[in-house]
Amino acid sequence: MHKYLFISTLLLAACGSQQTSKEPAATEAVPENTDSSMVSLTPDQIKNAGIEVGHPATAAVSGTLRLQGTVDVPPQSTVSVSFPLGGYLKRTDLLPGTHVRKGQVLGVLEDMQFIQLQQDYLLAKEKFAFAETEFKRQQELNASKASSDKVFQQAKAEMESQRISMQALARKLELIGIDPGHLHAGNISKSVNIYSPINGFVAKVNVNIGKYTSPTDVLFELVDPSDIHLALNVFEKDVNQLSIGQKVIAYTNEHPDKKYNAEILLISKSLDAERMATIHCHFKEFDASLLPGMFMNAEVVVSNMTALTVSEAAIVRWENRFYIFEDKGNNAFRMVQVTPGNVYEGQEQFTAPGITEATRVVTKNAYALLMKMKNSAEEE
Repeated sequence: MHKYLFISTLLLAACGSQQTSKEPAATEAVPENTDSSMVSLTPDQIKNAGIEVGHPATAAVSGTLRLQGTVDVPPQSTVSVSFPLGGYLKRTDLLPGTHVRKGQVLGVLEDMQFIQLQQDYLLAKEKFAFAETEFKRQQELNASKASSDKVFQQAKAEMESQRISMQALARKLELIGIDPGHLHAGNISKSVNIYSPINGFVAKVNVNIGKYTSPTDVLFELVDPSDIHLALNVFEKDVNQLSIGQKVIAYTNEHPDKKYNAEILLISKSLDAERMATIHCHFKEFDASLLPGMFMNAEVVVSNMTALTVSEAAIVRWENRFYIFEDKGNNAFRMVQVTPGNVYEGQEQFTAPGITEATRVVTKNAYALLMKMKNSAEEE
């Protein structure tokens, strides 16, 4: 009996010892947290990607600041054409992009109320002429005391009342483009013309022939190209390098060889959510091919500034931020956010906390590291 008790005790002790020895192994199996800004490659991967490592250098890079923006038109140069009275559009030859002159007929409207307004004016004109004649007759009679002052005052009031009615209707006719001085019973028209108030081009045509338009409808939108300008976005760090009057060279993606000269007219004092300011530039010469909303690139010549520089291939862009890769040794690299600066002849300035001339950074094919890092993140 004692023998069996002794064997059972040994078995329990052995089991307890095995459980105790396994606990550290479970602890060692817990993975350590990894740094999301780190990426590692094998020597063969580094060689195949053509990645090279070097040191930044402090240098003064001449000022070519590259910006992007769009062609813009200030509010005072955009005109919305409406008509004070409703009517049916009888005719228009306009298409978006059509150039128009000030005073040119944009369209023709027809409506019964145009006829009624002309009729009312001519009747008011005749009533005024009669009231004026009656006033002069009562004035002569009152002077010889053949008419009372009351009758004379009534004749004067009637004349002034008809004068007011006639003048008010005359102004309404002028508002719709009819000259009351040339209107008579023989030339009453059922249609009126819509005239262009500016020299420019048509941006939008919002009506079609036969459509009834109301006074609140915008029939046409015109743009005065003489004040067309370029709105460029600039990073907060670069705003202090710009000043009013600086020369700007702009070009489109489709025709990069065709350059447009401009100069800075206004620098915004506020920043948007992405910490960018807007500068407004005036074109030296107007070009009809420049349309509002067109995307454009621009280069601005700025003064030399001394800062750390690396080759353009060392700085990568990801989600509207800029980065370089610091070499941490053992084929490991850390992605560091930087603020880019001037670019000249393949060298780009930058600033970044903790990065000096002694820091080893990737100087060539940095995008290979960026792609490796992002692919690894997606696989996880």
